[in-house]
Amino acid sequence: MNVDERKSISIVQATYGLLLSCTLFFSFSSFAAEQPVQSPPSESTNQPFAPPALLVDPFSYVDEERDYLSSKFVSFTRSLDSFFADDRNYQESNNSLVQLDLVRVARYGGDRNFVLSGRAKLDLPSTEKRFHLLLETNPDKNVTGEPKQAQTTPLKKVLGPESYAAAVRYEKAKEQEKPWHLSSDLGVKFQGIHTNPFARARGSYAIPINEWRLKAAETVFWFNTIGAGETTQIDVERILSEPMLFRATSNATWLNDKQNFDLRQDFSVYQNLNERSALLYQASATGVSNPQWQLNEYVALMQYRYRLHKQWVFLEVSPQVHFPKADNFKANPAISFRLEMLLDRSD
Repeated sequence: MNVDERKSISIVQATYGLLLSCTLFFSFSSFAAEQPVQSPPSESTNQPFAPPALLVDPFSYVDEERDYLSSKFVSFTRSLDSFFADDRNYQESNNSLVQLDLVRVARYGGDRNFVLSGRAKLDLPSTEKRFHLLLETNPDKNVTGEPKQAQTTPLKKVLGPESYAAAVRYEKAKEQEKPWHLSSDLGVKFQGIHTNPFARARGSYAIPINEWRLKAAETVFWFNTIGAGETTQIDVERILSEPMLFRATSNATWLNDKQNFDLRQDFSVYQNLNERSALLYQASATGVSNPQWQLNEYVALMQYRYRLHKQWVFLEVSPQVHFPKADNFKANPAISFRLEMLLDRSD
């Protein structure tokens, strides 16, 4: 190979090397230009280095649902249940609470008795709200979890308290935002000169579903008068607007001695009028499973509740129309009046 051919080969190799170097240089330059510049974490803020945006927190959706549960439903429904002195508020509030009711039910051709009833839940000292002392009337008559406006309105003679009870409740300590609640009671019922023990346990869990909230509660109990049983209650709720809440409640109570389900379905709308008054509109149906599945009664009612004095004296007026099967589902109007004293630790 002569000198000229060697020079030509050297020129060609140099040219290819130059082209390859330019190609690699511009390729790395373009790649570097497309990458975002990651600045080191600021030393003044002492914040940890942020993860890449592509890494999504898998619990973010759960956190959003929990925030919605806390902000939208819990505060609003708790305020309504507290104002109406609902059984949900009594069962799940951690505060000491005393509730006294004086009720009169009037209907065509019926009795017009005054009925006094009450219950109390008091924190025991030095127990961090884990133990409570319970005092109540007719404990075995209030196992179904029915709304109180329906407990004294069946078309039969209204009776006063038949028994009294004292119990100690153990309550699972929890934060207010938690969706669950657990409690168990052990007590003694006093009826005349007779005393009999009883036991109850209750658990509930609430979960948001889009714009709705689903809440399930289960109660198991044993009384010497009615035996063993359980109550299942499911609430489906939605805020219609800031002052109005819709709630559909399905309730079933099983009594082992009777081998029977007592059934109830309520459709309720709560309307907050102002800081002193509120309205409840409710349509209900009740039934049994033994000797066969059947409806016993339809009820339509409106309840007006007014706070008479400060935060603890309330007046209720509730016009109602009952359609009992025993009267061939004919309309039977009634009206109930309730004077209530509701004392809690904040008053």
